[in-house]
Amino acid sequence: MKRYEEIKKVEYLGPNSKEPFAFKYYNPDEVIHGKKMREHLKFALSYWHTINYSGTDMFGGDTEDKNFNEADLMKRYKAKADFAFDLMDKLSIDYYCFHDVDVYPYDPNDLKKSLKNFNEIVDYLEVLQKKHNKKLLWATSNNFGDKAFMAGAATSPNADVFALSALKVKATMDANIRLGGTAYVFWGGREGYDTLLNTDMGLELDNIAKFFTMARDYARSKGFKGDFLLEPKPKEPTKHQYDFDVATCCNFLRTYNLLGDFKVNIEANHATLAGHTFEHELRTARVNGVFSSIDANQGDPMLGWDTDQFPTNIYDTIYCMYEVIKAGGFVNGGLNFDAKTRRQSNTFEDILLAYIAGMDTFALGLRLAYKLIDDGRIDEFVKNRYDSYNHGIGLKIKENKTNLEELADYALNNPNKVTVDSGRQEYLESIINNVIFEK
Repeated sequence: MKRYEEIKKVEYLGPNSKEPFAFKYYNPDEVIHGKKMREHLKFALSYWHTINYSGTDMFGGDTEDKNFNEADLMKRYKAKADFAFDLMDKLSIDYYCFHDVDVYPYDPNDLKKSLKNFNEIVDYLEVLQKKHNKKLLWATSNNFGDKAFMAGAATSPNADVFALSALKVKATMDANIRLGGTAYVFWGGREGYDTLLNTDMGLELDNIAKFFTMARDYARSKGFKGDFLLEPKPKEPTKHQYDFDVATCCNFLRTYNLLGDFKVNIEANHATLAGHTFEHELRTARVNGVFSSIDANQGDPMLGWDTDQFPTNIYDTIYCMYEVIKAGGFVNGGLNFDAKTRRQSNTFEDILLAYIAGMDTFALGLRLAYKLIDDGRIDEFVKNRYDSYNHGIGLKIKENKTNLEELADYALNNPNKVTVDSGRQEYLESIINNVIFEK
């Protein structure tokens, strides 16, 4: 098998190719329904997993070296950035995402030096973006890793931690704006609780809403016009997180009048941890008008935690891209591969192979989602199933032109036997297979 250095560009060779370092379904500049595939999918590299993760888990240390033979920390982080942009070039990936501490050496004991380091690396990233013609999709702040955030960040019982959170978010917001990010993500890794015995839930929710409001107002004052995103997750590391799922986020945003500016970044593995399917969370976001961006990965149903595997389940990506298409496609968001290679897949070649697998799976999902829509049978079935709301009493319900008394009288005097047509789930599922495998 070729070595990483020998691979200059991953080319599209089509579904019949056996070349491991080639795309079978992702053809970046192929036009589908009026847009290039790269524009439909807006793939992004995840800095934290791809550039920094080195195979460590709770039972063992590193299995790969990503120090790039640099003892000096700033030189090491610049070498990491060089690798990131080289990898994006090889894969024809146009975007990347990062947490603040992913890209520079953060020292919680010397915040002024940390900010200086951050600004120096942002300068370097800005140069690399121009050199390689790449864009920042979004940035976020890691307000969960340091011990100061052990009881939360904006929901911490300590006001000094709330202020520290503001410092880090402000710095990352500034970097995001400068690098041209079109969204900003808030992932509240520890914004929740382990026990209600020591938690003032009302105060914590009020405080995080105040924090989001201040962050929004600051970014808007600096000219940021993109989306602010919450990333739903139900648990891990906390017992319960305040951004449990999309519906919970929508309730929070409505309560605190943040809808409009704030939308959601949906992660597949977080959806399943919440007891939902990936497409359920996407559909919930779509019908509530909060869909923006996706963290693309998958979990292992045999394990109860966030395994962040590269997505290879074609059914998941078909249903995902069906929802994305119906939502009007990506605007300020995209598909960020919040995924890491397995601990035993410990070479740079494995990183390429993992991205190729994930990108091809979503590219095939895009192709088949459009085939499913063009086929029309499922959309037509759903339309017909709800036809009773297009005339008679159903239309009056739909148009808010009736009341409880009229409905009760209608039901009492309805001469027709009430019957509900078959949902034909098995038939509809067979259509998916038919569309996938038809010649």
